[in-house]
Amino acid sequence: MKWNLRLAAAQRDIWKASELQRLLAGRGLVISAGKMSNLWSGQPASLKLDDLDVICAVLDCEIGDLLIPEPQKVPQSGQPEAQRATGNTPGPSVVPRRRDGRSLPPA
Repeated sequence: MKWNLRLAAAQRDIWKASELQRLLAGRGLVISAGKMSNLWSGQPASLKLDDLDVICAVLDCEIGDLLIPEPQKVPQSGQPEAQRATGNTPGPSVVPRRRDGRSLPPA
């Protein structure tokens, strides 16, 4: 899913995160500055459904205006695990290193 809050807000002439934050607080949803920044400029890892209801009410929009499906990102069955995680072909494996500069014992 693609998070589309900024575009949905801009279509309603809301151009600043602080303005949306104030409108949300007026509807009972008090959001910290850090969480608001993540909602405004990022892709939230999680969002309560009740909070999503308030956002939709404030913006007078549907969920489909905020969340855009991206079915092409869903891995096909039988696709290797490395491709599922990155969407790329598998590359060289990662070799762990100690942080103190010492080498690891031979495998």
